[in-house]
Amino acid sequence: MTSVEHPRIVPGSVEERRYQTAMVQGCLRNNTLVILPTGLGKTVVAVRVAAEYLSTGKVLILAPTKPLVDQHRGSFSRTLVDAKIGEMNGNMKPETRAGIVDSCDVVVSTPQSVANDLEAGRYGLEGFSLIIYDEAHRGVGNYAYVRVARFCPKGARCIGMTASPGSDTSKIEEVCINLHLRRIDIRSDEDPDVSPYIHYTYVNRIEVNIPQDIQDTTALLRSMLDHFVSEMVSLNLIRPGWQVSTSYMLTVGQGLQARLARGEKTAIVYRGLALHSICIKLLHAIGLAETQGMTPLRVYLEKIEAEADQKEGGRSSREIVRRPEYVGVRTIVDRTNVEHPKVSRVLSLVSRTIDGGSGSKVIVFAQYRDTCEMLTRKLASVPGARVGMLVGQSNGGLRQRDQVALLDGFRRGEYNVIVSTSVGEEGLDVSSTDAVVFYEPVSSEIRTIQRRGRTGRKNDGEVYVLVAKGTLDEVLERNSAEKERAMRDRLERLSEELSRGSSPVVRKNQTRLDGY
Repeated sequence: MTSVEHPRIVPGSVEERRYQTAMVQGCLRNNTLVILPTGLGKTVVAVRVAAEYLSTGKVLILAPTKPLVDQHRGSFSRTLVDAKIGEMNGNMKPETRAGIVDSCDVVVSTPQSVANDLEAGRYGLEGFSLIIYDEAHRGVGNYAYVRVARFCPKGARCIGMTASPGSDTSKIEEVCINLHLRRIDIRSDEDPDVSPYIHYTYVNRIEVNIPQDIQDTTALLRSMLDHFVSEMVSLNLIRPGWQVSTSYMLTVGQGLQARLARGEKTAIVYRGLALHSICIKLLHAIGLAETQGMTPLRVYLEKIEAEADQKEGGRSSREIVRRPEYVGVRTIVDRTNVEHPKVSRVLSLVSRTIDGGSGSKVIVFAQYRDTCEMLTRKLASVPGARVGMLVGQSNGGLRQRDQVALLDGFRRGEYNVIVSTSVGEEGLDVSSTDAVVFYEPVSSEIRTIQRRGRTGRKNDGEVYVLVAKGTLDEVLERNSAEKERAMRDRLERLSEELSRGSSPVVRKNQTRLDGY
């Protein structure tokens, strides 16, 4: 292995890769959005650019979560020479963060705390020559990255990094404008200078059939949904014959809220809002039954019943539980011991992967925390499985320091199976994962790429996607694939436009970025 030689980089710590060198050179010439598949060294590019800029000023690295901040601090500490590296987060006192900014050469932080500090005038970014935004696709709207970028000093270099910017060209352009990025440097698995470093990821689609009890349950739920949809049609709130989906109902709800905001406080609008809430709940219940199973559905029904018992705010839930079909739903849910067939498939896949004590590791992704909790309990019975659950902080979940500790334990082999919600999708360096299981497809191309990217880094990896036949799973799977294809095409086109200076990004930013 040929190593990168640089006075600010630990000898032998960074492998010389031609595509990374080309990306580094591009970043040194202009503010760049670096798009590189997971596992191919976005952090290495960032470290090498940082090594160049340390001679002219401080370096600020922003990452959206505490585990990612901790990960970057470790990477930069192991790689850079003669650089004092400080880590910041929102749990620190503002004066502590100001002291770190003042005393450190490299500052790694979550963006919210930096944005708040800058807006409060606690410190400035005048001494920083380089600002790096990890998971840069978040830089839209009023996200904290955008707020930090408003304080970026003229002349500072700005770098964005992501593996999955999404398929919406307007949002990609917005990211570039918001974060002062003038060019896009994209690499894919097919590029000749990248392909030697690619490990193959085998994607396996596993289709399952819905058991009769779940079919009967969803039939009753759909009958309830049809009743309330018919009422919305009769009130001219939705079109007759229109396929009702969650996304469609959300659009209908936005329209009703707009009518209310305009002063249309009529009985039809108020009834429409109530019916909208009912339909959203029933669609969610159907989705849970079909794609998650009876246990998550049972938990959700209990929440609906608790809401129905409330004197205020439980009207929509009361209308649901009073329907005659609901009695039938509850009867089936209470009597059945049938689990979703996905559960047994997950147990089998995990068992097969870790069989024999080979040191293999698996990450299982599920959309809902209730599903994660159920899978964690069941996987604990698999011989040889040492299972941890990775969830967010809300509603009594894992604090960020506990998330960091769990991931560290996974890397060390204390756990060989992690069951995770979306919190485990983004950016986390878990290089030795042998298999990733999707309990369900997700419609977001960004999330799909991130989930898939948790394996196939150091060796070939396996991805298993569980699809319940004839359900929402198939729709989500198709949407994600279409968006991913569109993302690749649009990124290549936008990158070409940027190189020619014809992109809206350049035109809109021309004056703003002259000094960067």
